[in-house]
Amino acid sequence: MKVEIFGKDDCAICKSTKRKLAHFVEKWGYGDKVDLVFVSMDTVDGMAEGAFQDVDEIPTTIISQDGDAVGRWDGGVPPSAEVREALAQCRS
Repeated sequence: MKVEIFGKDDCAICKSTKRKLAHFVEKWGYGDKVDLVFVSMDTVDGMAEGAFQDVDEIPTTIISQDGDAVGRWDGGVPPSAEVREALAQCRS
């Protein structure tokens, strides 16, 4: 399972999102099952990946399994309960 956070390196909300998700992934026991990736929209590769994923706002968080999105939040820190629900969908 993959958690991608699209953001900018100097964005405080993006950094907060990254810290929050890293904390909860470990706390909820998904640490060895989740590939947590920060995609910097300050780079050409990051902008290309963001365009491919239709990222219009930062931060955007996408949780996917086998290439299919099971959760997506645009423009803010995702609610913990919704993240936990999306991660639980991937567990099976």
